[in-house]
Amino acid sequence: MQIPILDLKAQYATIRDEVTRAISAVCESQAFALGPAVAEFEQNVAAYCESKHAIGVSSGTDALLVCLMALGVKPGDEVITTPFTFFATAGCIVRVGARPVFVDVDPESYNIDPAGIEAKISKKTRAIIPVHLFGQLARMKAITDIARRHNLAVIEDAAQAIGASQDGVKAGNFGDYGCFSFYPTKNLGGFGDGGLVTTNSDALAGDIRILRDHGQNPRYFYKVIGGNFRLDSIQGAVLNVKLKYLESWNAKRRQHAALYDRLFAGSPVRTPQIDAGNVGIYHQYTVTVPDRDALQKYLVENGVGSAVFYPKPLHLQDCFRGLGYREGDMPVAERLCGEVLSLPIYPELQPDQIEYVATTVLKFYGIS
Repeated sequence: MQIPILDLKAQYATIRDEVTRAISAVCESQAFALGPAVAEFEQNVAAYCESKHAIGVSSGTDALLVCLMALGVKPGDEVITTPFTFFATAGCIVRVGARPVFVDVDPESYNIDPAGIEAKISKKTRAIIPVHLFGQLARMKAITDIARRHNLAVIEDAAQAIGASQDGVKAGNFGDYGCFSFYPTKNLGGFGDGGLVTTNSDALAGDIRILRDHGQNPRYFYKVIGGNFRLDSIQGAVLNVKLKYLESWNAKRRQHAALYDRLFAGSPVRTPQIDAGNVGIYHQYTVTVPDRDALQKYLVENGVGSAVFYPKPLHLQDCFRGLGYREGDMPVAERLCGEVLSLPIYPELQPDQIEYVATTVLKFYGIS
């Protein structure tokens, strides 16, 4: 049996006709940047995210970047975030000239540990960027309480968490801004790059809309310097089709995760831990395992796809060497980078495929 880590063709087969019609309508309109398709998607995704505003942008990376720009984060400032995340989270901080300040992660959820944040706040700190890793929200009440005490902005990196919630509140509604990605591998994936910013502030939403289009307001008049962060109309049209199915796709992922949890019970495989009050969307089903690299090789030999997110924490990456971090500074993140392995979790998986994946993993450990 061959089971890839992700099978986008399987999803596409179920919605091909709807997607084709949506793309054709954009082609007929010849409105390719922003336009009616994006406006319709923004309205629908705002309702889904239960946010007052949803502003489509060119990627999840650009969502983070434009939010930092809107908040006026500048050279000399510091932004607190996690070292166990995709590069863009910290990379965007550096791109506006600020310094990322890393806080180690919680060993249960893999998200930034609020207990470590306050000690890292300085007079230069302007914002906190928690990441909702693998589809589970970070502990936002603790984080926003800290931010309020110190008058700091909060930008939620919700690139992997659209539809996830905490205590009944959906991702993107806890901070000043929420940032989402529609990279094709995401739970809600486009046909290329795309992103979104959510906010419940009229003023902050207005800032993003101006900045995403070079800073012009009205056209050809510029009071601020923005960027070309517009969402393409074809992406808006495709995402609008897929959005109708997102809740059922996320539910399927939770069902698959529950089956994995049962199959791995009592084994050396440590399954994902979901915090009380959280409803996760399992963008990844990420376990921690002994002998991770050997297991991954064994899975390849037996037709099972897997992936490592992430093999090296950001504070030890060469490009951040100038920040002065050393091995041992973030022990939990460093340990996780050697133990985590993501297994197939996409909605179209069948129970027998999940059972094959789990059985193959367990066979590696001598469990039949």
